Amino acid sequence: MQDRHTGAIGVGVVGLGRAFMLMLADLENDPRFNLVAACDTRSSARESFSSQYAAPTYSTVKALADDPYVEVVYIASPHQLHKDHAIAALAAGKHVLIEKPIAIDLASSRAIIDAAVGSKGNVIVGPSHSFDPQIEACLQIIKSGKYGSLRMIRTNYYTDFMYRPRRPEELRTEEGGGVVFSQAAHQVDVVRLLAGGQTAQVYAHTGAWDRKRPSEGAYTALLKFENGISANLFYSGFAHYDTDEEFQWMSELGIKKDPAQYGAARRLLQTIDDKTEQRLKNLRAFGPDINSQSPAGNEHFGGLVLTFDQADIRVTPQALYIYEDEQIRTEPVLPAIAGRRGVLNALWALVKDGVSPVQDGRWGHATLEVCRGILTSGKSGDVQIMCEQVPVPGYPDVK
Repeated sequence: MQDRHTGAIGVGVVGLGRAFMLMLADLENDPRFNLVAACDTRSSARESFSSQYAAPTYSTVKALADDPYVEVVYIASPHQLHKDHAIAALAAGKHVLIEKPIAIDLASSRAIIDAAVGSKGNVIVGPSHSFDPQIEACLQIIKSGKYGSLRMIRTNYYTDFMYRPRRPEELRTEEGGGVVFSQAAHQVDVVRLLAGGQTAQVYAHTGAWDRKRPSEGAYTALLKFENGISANLFYSGFAHYDTDEEFQWMSELGIKKDPAQYGAARRLLQTIDDKTEQRLKNLRAFGPDINSQSPAGNEHFGGLVLTFDQADIRVTPQALYIYEDEQIRTEPVLPAIAGRRGVLNALWALVKDGVSPVQDGRWGHATLEVCRGILTSGKSGDVQIMCEQVPVPGYPDVK
């Protein structure tokens, strides 16, 4: 149990589902933060939270945000609810950590930005893999100019995302379902950070190839940035090739996988009905029976290669492989097991020092604009022009 009266930052959680579960260990193990309140529609989850943390639970976000011990509202609710939940928290003057994507349409994310302007609170959109230590290491190399200008980025990830247990709306694009909102948000965040932030054009192809899982399960996108850098993004969630094999079966969450379990997600869905799928989805959320694994390495989001004037860099969770003109060097990524420390460091700096990270509300809005561009280009076949992008502070000129 935790004491609500400690000097740590009080965090109130909205949505005790899968996203919260992926942050739980980091929040519990960081003495700078204290779980002090929660809001969820499931009574079993609320009861478990109250019992474990000796903290109140609420039926509305407004009631949670009005709790004087809540300094940060962590919004881990379904995508389509983000706007209303964020605005309620900001209206109470609380800082907001909101899971990506910031929202599912641009009008909603603009409304969140406007609410922050009139609030004592501010917004961080995350966690996303743009907070991973290997991405930060790459950004520092880019800013140093050691290998000249960055010219091109290639990133790819192949997973079983579409065959994991899902709620019905997670398979409906109009409600934030499919891989573009949930997964492209990671990739776009990473490449925007590394390329300077200001995407100019998006050209994409999307794939919804399984009638039983009808939302977009794959995409390929070409992003052109205002400074001339280009990025190729590939993602497939159709549960065949698994990119984690390239990283000694280290999963996105930094947890070791058993290669003998290949195809397990698809096989399971073939044996269950919709009701059972919903029950399995709930088992992945917070409740009386919590089952978590300890990470063995850094989190990641698949393959990533950066092309500079004088080098290529292949990025892995544990090391950067730097292919220079006459030698190949290896630089370890430190810390080796960072978890979600990057986003928690940013949250601490925001609350205690008033320092906002690059991944603020406007950044999240710009990432959403690119994701919407991927969807629109995938349907129309036309290049989409981006109009609401923001730069990375201190990014060097590309010569």
